[in-house]
Amino acid sequence: MRTSELENLGFKRITKGDGELKHGYTCDLLSEVMANAESDTVWFTVQSHINVVAVAAITGINAIVLCNGHEFDEETIEKAKDEKISLFTTSLNAFEASGKLYDKGLR
Repeated sequence: MRTSELENLGFKRITKGDGELKHGYTCDLLSEVMANAESDTVWFTVQSHINVVAVAAITGINAIVLCNGHEFDEETIEKAKDEKISLFTTSLNAFEASGKLYDKGLR
């Protein structure tokens, strides 16, 4: 699956970028994400600050989906553009959002 395909599943794209997605990870604790998320992952979280982009860049995460209707601030958006990390938002909670991609075969 490509990050561009997330729009087709109802996620709102905030930044451009198109990477391969092979895995999904749902967590709000940054240290857990750094320790356990694989590269080529879509990350579901409610954390919207600039540090999520740093964690994604370190771990090789290609996309971040911000759940529960939260919005990214401009600083986070600009950093994601610099790092070529796709940002998306959804009104779904993390469980529901993750389930959409689980149904599509991401593990």
